[in-house]
Amino acid sequence: MMDKTININISGTLFQIDEEAFRILRDYLLAINNRFRNVQGGLETIEDIESRIAEIFQSQKGLAGVITKENVEAMIAIIGKPEDFDHGDYEAVPPPYTSQKKRMYRNPEDKIISGVSSGIGAYLNTDPVIFRVLFVLFTVFFGTGFLLYIILWIALPEAKSDSQKREMYGDNFHSARSQNLSTDKINNVNGSVNTPSYSSSSSVGNAFNEIFRAIGRVCYIILRIFLIIIGVSLVLTGFLAILSFVLVFIFHYPGTFSTHEFGTNFVYIPDFLNYIVTPSAAPWIIALTTIAFILPMLALIYWGVKMIFWFRAKDGVVSLAGFVIWVLSVAALSIILFNEGISFAETGKISSEKIFTHTPDTLYIKAGKKVSDLKFDKELSLTHEAYTVFINEEKKEIYIRPHLNVNNFWDNVVKVEVRKRSTGRTQFEAMKKAEGLSYNFDITGDTLILDEYFEIPSGRKWSADNVSIDLSIPVGTILKLDSASENLLHAYSGYDNDDNTFSPGWEYRNRIWTLTDEGIKPLSTHSSK
Repeated sequence: MMDKTININISGTLFQIDEEAFRILRDYLLAINNRFRNVQGGLETIEDIESRIAEIFQSQKGLAGVITKENVEAMIAIIGKPEDFDHGDYEAVPPPYTSQKKRMYRNPEDKIISGVSSGIGAYLNTDPVIFRVLFVLFTVFFGTGFLLYIILWIALPEAKSDSQKREMYGDNFHSARSQNLSTDKINNVNGSVNTPSYSSSSSVGNAFNEIFRAIGRVCYIILRIFLIIIGVSLVLTGFLAILSFVLVFIFHYPGTFSTHEFGTNFVYIPDFLNYIVTPSAAPWIIALTTIAFILPMLALIYWGVKMIFWFRAKDGVVSLAGFVIWVLSVAALSIILFNEGISFAETGKISSEKIFTHTPDTLYIKAGKKVSDLKFDKELSLTHEAYTVFINEEKKEIYIRPHLNVNNFWDNVVKVEVRKRSTGRTQFEAMKKAEGLSYNFDITGDTLILDEYFEIPSGRKWSADNVSIDLSIPVGTILKLDSASENLLHAYSGYDNDDNTFSPGWEYRNRIWTLTDEGIKPLSTHSSK
């Protein structure tokens, strides 16, 4: 049966030691302490002996081995038994720790919540219970004690190493250590050798400390519950955000969201990106956008997990590297988008118009080229279908649906004006792009023929291109549209009979419309031929 092993810390070095060897070592250290603790310079001698013990154990078994009874006996044979020492034969002079090197730390060995009060007490050589009472009083009466405590908790490092503890106690390090050396030298829970805590409280102070410890435990439990709730929220937020991003932009799963609620079908935006920016820039924009979005979400998940399980990790380098990568990604993405955005800096417009030779009482509107006759792979709707883009991947062509506005014209004349708009780096470039948009319309008797889409020249990028058709007719004119041309209607076409008001909409099919002083409204639901 394998002997029980105990972890111990000797002079800042961790060892594993079996139970029998631990008992021998404990008795030896206590005997050394009893021999030197009341001698001038005795504490320095004890520290020197501990350092020598650690060196011998390292040379015998190494840090990965288990210290056995034979190792301890061999160490005692090298150093000598306590009764063999003459007080004048073993000198150890500690390094000079003056008050100039004294620093304030959080004391982990005498803490109720984080060791702030104990650290201040050690630094000022004062009973820490005084500062605990002050923090409570300032919290209750002024509301600043809690905030100050949190600030000190964040600002003050924890005294973990022996050198930090020396800096925390200063010249009082050895006196503070000697107060509890006999009781704290060997921890009876895990066998670790510790520097004793600073403990000089009176009986009343100890009573206060016990009260504070009880309150601290309750506060700690409440804080843990609060942090767990926040941690779970962060993990769920980060996970769901990443999952949604992957489903929408990688797997094109439109059912994940009701995209039309936002007025944008963003499922195909990455595909449409190739037609907006320079083809070589599109992969970089997608990759950098992914990094800029995913990294913060991963950070949220990681921080949430740390809050839930309350663990510490040496993640400073990884966190810094992730932050640097994120900053560089955002900076590079901003530069690329700015460079691409320059091509949308100026707007150019051109227009053409035709006038009917007579003013018909009934005006027929029919579609020339229809979307139903197009071959396209993707459809992208923006702003509640008022702007719809059709993409032909094979031919790399873009078709866009224009919109039709019906206005009142007081001169008893029917007029059609087609306005084309594009953007460019300069206004001249924008004008040339607008001229290149392919859209046809014609007038035949009392019939207006409109294409249901306009086309961007093959090979040219999308430049916020737009075509609008303004139809001006007298009040009372009846409009009969076929189903294709009615898709172009972009006006106040919804009519509410209850409150006699108009609302925007163009979801009607095969209606007969009429123009009133308030705008157009459906006259009947009969099909137009």
